[in-house]
Amino acid sequence: MDYTVRELEKWNVLIEDMAKEVGLDFYPQEFEIIGYNEMLSYEAYVGMPSRYPHWSYGKAYEKNRTLYSLNLTGLPYEMVINSNPSLAYLMKDNTLLLQILTMAHVYGHNDFFKNNRLFKEGTDADHTLEMFKLDAETVRRYINNPSIGYQRVERVLDAAHAIRYQISRVIGEKKVSQNEQRKRLIEDYSRKVESRGILDSNDPIEEPNLSKIPLSPEDDLLQFIIDYGDLEDWEKSLLTIVRRETLYFLPQIETKTMNEGWASFWHYNILKKLNLPQELHFEFLKRHNDVVAPMLGGLNPYYIGFRVLEDIEKRYGRDKIFEVRAIERDNSFLRKYLTEELCAELNLFQYAKKGFDYVVDEVADESGWKKIRDTIATNTGVGSIPYIRVIDLNRRDNTLTLEHVFDGRELDIAYAKETLKYVQELWGYKVVLVTKTKELQDISIVCDETKKIITK
Repeated sequence: MDYTVRELEKWNVLIEDMAKEVGLDFYPQEFEIIGYNEMLSYEAYVGMPSRYPHWSYGKAYEKNRTLYSLNLTGLPYEMVINSNPSLAYLMKDNTLLLQILTMAHVYGHNDFFKNNRLFKEGTDADHTLEMFKLDAETVRRYINNPSIGYQRVERVLDAAHAIRYQISRVIGEKKVSQNEQRKRLIEDYSRKVESRGILDSNDPIEEPNLSKIPLSPEDDLLQFIIDYGDLEDWEKSLLTIVRRETLYFLPQIETKTMNEGWASFWHYNILKKLNLPQELHFEFLKRHNDVVAPMLGGLNPYYIGFRVLEDIEKRYGRDKIFEVRAIERDNSFLRKYLTEELCAELNLFQYAKKGFDYVVDEVADESGWKKIRDTIATNTGVGSIPYIRVIDLNRRDNTLTLEHVFDGRELDIAYAKETLKYVQELWGYKVVLVTKTKELQDISIVCDETKKIITK
C-alpha cells in the first residue's frame, strides 16, 4: 500500500464534508479494507458474507477466482451494502487515488440508497444486516436438524432460486387479500345490477365466480406457493427467506444504470473540488475514464448513467438530477432522458439475428433512435426476465396453471421446461405453463408428478 489508514481517514473527512456541501444526503458511512480473496468471497455472496449457505455461492466464487487468476476479469474497486449505517468494502491493493475516488463513489451510492423511492419503499435499511444474519441462522438450523438435513434444504433452495424473480414487480406494493377482492367484486356486481336501466333490464350481467383461485391473475408465484402449496412449515420458511432477500435486491436490479451513473457523477464532481495534488490528478482522470468508458459489444451502465445525468444537468439544472434520483427507475429514466442526440453521441445501435448471422437493424438516426431507446429501457432490471403469473388453481386435482405474459419475446422453451420442473418440485402436483410463439400460436408446457414434460 502507498498510503496509511490515517491518510484514508483524513481524506474520508474531506470527501464526506464535500459530499454534504454538494447536497448529498446519506446514512453514516463505514469502510472496511479487505484483500482480494475476501473481495472474491463477498462478491460471490453479493456483498453479504453473512448470507445462508448454498452451493451456488461457492460456484460463483470458484468462477470469479479462476477468471481473476487468468487475468480475464478484474475485481470491483468497492462493494457497498444498502444498510443504516452503510458498510463499504475497499480493496487493500488499490492505490491512494483509487481509494479516494472509490470513497467518493461510495457516498454517491449511499445517497442513492437513502433517497431513491424504490429503496425507501422496498427495503428496510435499519435492519438489513440483522435480516441476512437471521436468515442464515435459520437455514443452518434446518440443515443441522436431523429430521430435515442438508439434502432436503438444498432441494427446496434450488427450486426457490430457479423462480426467485417471479414475485411482485411493483416494489412496495400492498397486496389486496382474496377476501377483500371478493368483497369488491360483490360490491361492483351489486352496483351494476342496481344501476341497470329499464331499457337494458334484460341484458345479462355476469355474476363473478367467487370460488376461483386466484380471483385475478397473481404475479407473485413464490408467495402463491407459500399460501396454497402443500408444504411443511420449514419449507415455507425457506421460500419466505428467498422471497424476502430477493425483494431486498430488487431495487438494485431495477436501478443499476441510475445508481452507478449517480455514483460516478458524484465521484467525478467531488474529486474535481478536492484540489488534488498534481501527482494524483492525472491518475484521477485516467481512473475515471476507465470507469465510464464505453464497452465494446455491450452497454456500460456507468457510462450510460453518467452521460445521461450530465445531459440532464446541462439542460435542466442540478436540482433536476436530484428529482430524477428520487423518483425514477432505469426503465423510466432511459425512456424520458435518453435523447436522440445522446443516442447519436453514444454511438448506440441495435442488432438482431437474421438466419445464422447477426446484423445491425437500427441505428441512432431520426427514425431508429426511439426503437433503440425503447429496447434498452425494456431490457433493464426485471424487464429482461420473463413475466410469469398464476391464472388458475384447479381444486379438483390441484393442477396449477401459469401464464407467460407475452410481449413479443418468446420463451426459451428448453430453459422453460427445466424451470417448470422446479415449480412442480415445490408445488407437488401437475403444473401447466401457457405461452405463445412470435406467430401468436398458443403453446402449453405440462409437467406432471413424475417430472415428465409434454408440450402441446
